[in-house]
Amino acid sequence: MPRSPALPGPGPGRKTAYTFAGQGLNAAPMAIGVFDSGVGGLTVHRELTRRFSTRDLVYLADQANAPIGSRSGEEIVEITRNGCERLFQAGASVVVLACNTASAVALRRLQQTWVAEAAVRHGRPLNVLGIIVPTIEAATGLPWTYEAERLGDKVEAIDITGVFCTAATAISRVYEIEIDKRREDLAVFSEPCPGLAGLIELGAPTEELRVVVADHVDALRRRIGRHPDTAILGCTHYEIVADLFAAALPDGTTLIHQPSAVADALERYFARHPEYALGDSGRRTFLTTGKTGPQSDRVSQFWGAPLSFEAA
Repeated sequence: MPRSPALPGPGPGRKTAYTFAGQGLNAAPMAIGVFDSGVGGLTVHRELTRRFSTRDLVYLADQANAPIGSRSGEEIVEITRNGCERLFQAGASVVVLACNTASAVALRRLQQTWVAEAAVRHGRPLNVLGIIVPTIEAATGLPWTYEAERLGDKVEAIDITGVFCTAATAISRVYEIEIDKRREDLAVFSEPCPGLAGLIELGAPTEELRVVVADHVDALRRRIGRHPDTAILGCTHYEIVADLFAAALPDGTTLIHQPSAVADALERYFARHPEYALGDSGRRTFLTTGKTGPQSDRVSQFWGAPLSFEAA
């Protein structure tokens, strides 16, 4: 079985070589960038700070444009490109799109048509990576490069995977398509949860969120006839209320947690790409295009301490 290229570079299966004037042992150390439309990406960012504790990280919450899950594809591409550019300007060399919508809709376009030009313009190796590849690897137990051999006979799915996500991610059908390529024995059903990310972003009361989450879990149950065996929280905001999803689902339902899957994949990526001179001062920078200062009490509770954002 071929080895996974988790979090691939520009284009499927392609490696891009860059040569820059002045790049070498004295090149300025770069940071890991994390982009999301709001605070949901902090779930991924927190895991990266644990896994890469000495590395420099910079986070950008594009709260001025949130939510992006209901926007058109072209709008999502433009918003994501602008966010990545701002993170490159802030010193990031690799940007993780800690947003399923951006990863599903914009990532491939940026990798194929923009990243190489941005790298030349900034004069250093750059890349934009997504979170869907490692999530699908975690959900299937198979590397991204694996594709099931089609034998012609219909395989009756024996397990059901439910994906709770934004409308844009559901429309893309990325989870249905990519999981089916690898595991014919898994049936995948996406449940769009419009408005849920916004409620989490605004710090809605727990009881309000509990009702909304339970309604979506029940809607999926009614649509497929039973509860899923495995659930993917396909929006990083939802990880903040993972306990509410766990409570609404039957005991024993497996939850796929994106933050740990992404951190695993990023470790493998950096092991294969030593050209990224990552800073090791442990710098943490939090930027927002929206309201600066402290975030909601829910965010502080999740983060484990008060968290304040600077103007992007």
